[in-house]
Amino acid sequence: MKPSLTERRAFLWTLMFVGITAISFSAIFVKWTDAPASVIGMYRLALTLIGMTPFLFRYRAELRAVPRRDWALLGLSGALLALHFLFWMDSLRYTTVASSTVLMTLEPVLVMLGALVFFRERIRRMGIVAMGVALAGAALIGWGDFRLSGTALYGDLLSLLGTLAVVGHMLLGQALRSRVSSFLYSYAVFAAATVAFAGYNAAAGHAFIGYAANDWLIFGLMAAVPTVFGHLLFNWMLKFAGATTVSMAVLGEPVGASLLAWALLGESLTPLQGFAGALLLGGVWLFLRYGGRNARHGADTVRPPAAEPAPAPAANA
Repeated sequence: MKPSLTERRAFLWTLMFVGITAISFSAIFVKWTDAPASVIGMYRLALTLIGMTPFLFRYRAELRAVPRRDWALLGLSGALLALHFLFWMDSLRYTTVASSTVLMTLEPVLVMLGALVFFRERIRRMGIVAMGVALAGAALIGWGDFRLSGTALYGDLLSLLGTLAVVGHMLLGQALRSRVSSFLYSYAVFAAATVAFAGYNAAAGHAFIGYAANDWLIFGLMAAVPTVFGHLLFNWMLKFAGATTVSMAVLGEPVGASLLAWALLGESLTPLQGFAGALLLGGVWLFLRYGGRNARHGADTVRPPAAEPAPAPAANA
């Protein structure tokens, strides 16, 4: 029996929850290692690629069919992903998890503007209201955490630069995912980002080996949890949900990351931040339930998946 539209939407929203939970662990893992941010980024992607490579032969026909222009765009998307990881992970050395993640809540606003310009997408009035509610909650999470001291302000600036980079990555992803499969898109982007990180680490003089066992464990966890069950999953959903909706779902990360930082790192979490988290999640739910609409297709932003399967094989990495 074919699942109903409601069931298929529920399936996508469940995957979004899994992805949000997975990426919420990123900040925790970064805090647990002293390795340079660029080295963490390089190995989280390199280890993910190792797990994906055995399945690449299934896409050999598609590999030959990808035009040169799309290869260039895939490379650019990978470079932007590397910049996002570099700036954001490095920001955690200078500021708290709450401050770093809350600045990334600018992502859906910027993605929405980009989708409006490049894809002629429209957002329902309820979507704008829901986005405002979610952003208000995100701002309250970091209200008492922002500081104008030198190191914290520098960390906040790095987080903002990381947000700008991921906006470009998401918009390119939406364009490419309309004609490139989820697996090949993710593989090419991760490979380009790994190469970019390797070049940066070589130029910066960062060691490629010699890290402690705990660091290698963190590299593996970063690959398995936030990359496979987070970014890889979101890459697949770009085709069916669109960049704006996926970016709105990612707004749940400050809530998850703040809760994990409170439980695992001992960072403070006030009643105001608890209320703000509920407000943020409520705004995200309103947007996913009522807010999105694609004017070109006349369909809900969250479209049911059709022929392409979820990237289950890569999850075995």
